[in-house]
Amino acid sequence: MNTQIYPSTDLLVIQRKIQETPWLIACLCAAWCGTCKSYQDDFEQLQTAHQDKCFAWIDIEDHADLVDDLDIENFPTILIEYQNKVLFLGTMLPDTSLVHRLIQSYESDLQRIGIKQMTRTIQNSDYPLATDWSLRKAIENITK
Repeated sequence: MNTQIYPSTDLLVIQRKIQETPWLIACLCAAWCGTCKSYQDDFEQLQTAHQDKCFAWIDIEDHADLVDDLDIENFPTILIEYQNKVLFLGTMLPDTSLVHRLIQSYESDLQRIGIKQMTRTIQNSDYPLATDWSLRKAIENITK
């Protein structure tokens, strides 16, 4: 499986990649954010430990149409989806070991209880996210 990180400018490549895996791990960032710039290399390296997942780097200003429903105020904001279900959406410290452990925890929970029993962790209390919202679906619906 290809271990390349998929930049936000190549959404059609991300669209093809998510057809190969139920996992989407995205960093929602902004080009002007210094923290995001310094975090990007580490995020790319994290993908080598999870080659069976699609990793995406999405600039929220370049692709506002994909994330309009989200209230992103801080960076990096991490999104973890399995199939079309958001498992986690929130700001994290720029430490990929935290994301790595979170992914491992979700993998374990999925094996133990299954996707239907999984609960969502969404860290945007001011603007509730619709139950059926999915970045994966938004990317899949991009016109080729």
